[in-house]
Amino acid sequence: MSEPRLSRRGLLAGGAATAVGALAACAPAGSPSTTSAPGATSITGSPAAASTALEPFHGQHQSGIATTPQTYAAFLGLDLRTGVDKEALGRLMRLLTDDARRLTQGRPALADVEPELAADPARLTVTFGFGPGLFTAAGVEHLRPDTVAPLPAFSIDRLEKQWTGGDLLVHIGAEDGVTLAHALRMIVKDARAFAKVRWTQRGFRRSPQVQAPGTTQRNLMGQLDGTVNPVPGTADFDRAVWIGDGPEWLRGGTTLVLRRIHMELETWDAADRVAREFSVGRRLDTGAPLTGHAEHDEADFEKLGAAGFPVISEYAHIRRAHVQDPGMRIFRRTYNYDEGITSDGKSSSGLLFASYQADITRQFVPIQRKLAEADLLNEWTVPIGSAVFAIPPGCAPNGWVGDGLLG
Repeated sequence: MSEPRLSRRGLLAGGAATAVGALAACAPAGSPSTTSAPGATSITGSPAAASTALEPFHGQHQSGIATTPQTYAAFLGLDLRTGVDKEALGRLMRLLTDDARRLTQGRPALADVEPELAADPARLTVTFGFGPGLFTAAGVEHLRPDTVAPLPAFSIDRLEKQWTGGDLLVHIGAEDGVTLAHALRMIVKDARAFAKVRWTQRGFRRSPQVQAPGTTQRNLMGQLDGTVNPVPGTADFDRAVWIGDGPEWLRGGTTLVLRRIHMELETWDAADRVAREFSVGRRLDTGAPLTGHAEHDEADFEKLGAAGFPVISEYAHIRRAHVQDPGMRIFRRTYNYDEGITSDGKSSSGLLFASYQADITRQFVPIQRKLAEADLLNEWTVPIGSAVFAIPPGCAPNGWVGDGLLG
């Protein structure tokens, strides 16, 4: 089927006028939800309580996925050194698991020369993922899920090698930047003999001291990001995220697609508010769909405006990203990134889009294809990095992450 042909700027010029009537018909009301996810760790209270707050390390699933997102994140992509085989990978994962087990519970890693920096865990989590190259190095290609492979090429992609691929992922999250930086350095030091750093991507969100846990976050374009997201602890979340069949070693795990999305903030700033909301399909202040009043109102994709056109455009982001079956949605844990201002005054900013799902081919790829074909937000966003990983299940106190595959 041929891709829709349209001029985004032309459509915005005409669509914005159509949207004016829709916006007038549904006056803004309500405010973003501040309801915490079920089972979320309490992270409000005094600074001292926040600094000593712990997230569990052992369990059926790795922490850092269904965990209430922390303020700071670092995604570390590693490439295995030549000659690292299954036996060496087993030693590496035993070592890194021990580091994570200690650091997340406020204890220094072995041979940690700055143990004081480990004393405040600040909800630290360390999550590991295996890229396609790891299976080849370990000689276990037959155990690699078919979906853990480079994504199909999408027309909107402008991928840069410095942000793409990777054999081993380490995702670190914490409420404190010092705690995170220390954990990242410990992991890199202990992995150095086995792997070299391919990329490091750092992100941030609003802290729980600023915004209540469970509140939908805003990205740097001002949008509420992740309104329609599976809720941890529900049957829909379990079906969408956790792997229940396939290779036995991966049951209780998931898969991750990490996309680095650059935002053209200067041209976004030049668009008027009606055009922005028409492109997204939601109001920027409340996050409500253009057919509703509050953030979590169901979008009415059939509703027509006074001119007879859909209130929510055929090419609006929320329509293109819509998935009817909750169990087939993706679970997004997004972080903003900001690398500063270039010499010509432009922002080097965007989104670290972390998508977790049980099956990349059935869940992530169809959504991304629809977005690549005709999403109005493509005018201002450009994917510049992409990586895919299998996320093993959690481990027992006497085990290590990946022992079902590499043990």
